[in-house]
Amino acid sequence: MKFSREGFLEDCLAARRRDGMPAVRELLKEAVREPAAILAELGDPTEAKLDVFHNSSELTIFAAHWTPRMNLLPHDHQMEALIGIYTGREDNILWRRTEGGIEAVKARCLFAGDVVGLGADAIHSVTNPLPRFTGGIHIYDGDFFATERHQWDPETLEEEPSDGATISKIFAEENRRYRAANG
Repeated sequence: MKFSREGFLEDCLAARRRDGMPAVRELLKEAVREPAAILAELGDPTEAKLDVFHNSSELTIFAAHWTPRMNLLPHDHQMEALIGIYTGREDNILWRRTEGGIEAVKARCLFAGDVVGLGADAIHSVTNPLPRFTGGIHIYDGDFFATERHQWDPETLEEEPSDGATISKIFAEENRRYRAANG
């Protein structure tokens, strides 16, 4: 099977309009079933970044690349999300709101070929535990970049606002850390 960035995008938009996010999930499952085809189209991840395929009020799709040992603090998306891993591994801790803040309730490890769905109220933190890059296709049921989101301090678990600038800063720091450690 050959993966085409443009073809995948068109198929996802048509599926979303026709049958909603469950249909998009099936397309993502089919795509990550052949990780080599995605790598042939997108290439191996070489830095922490979001490679945006599409962003609109209807759907946001991007390939997320995590540096080796990268961590993302607890955060929410405020919309349904699908994550399909095509290289590496992504460990998720799922959190829930409590009267005092948030608490961890579950963990899930995603390997190449795995797909997970997160509800609009989901809170998760992400770690790439591997000494190599991880890549995943992330699909959001709305405009990911225009939506006000939240993150939680990893030490105090205090809630803070999150936006594109905050995420860009985290990715830039991860890339600096990776380059410093790997010359």
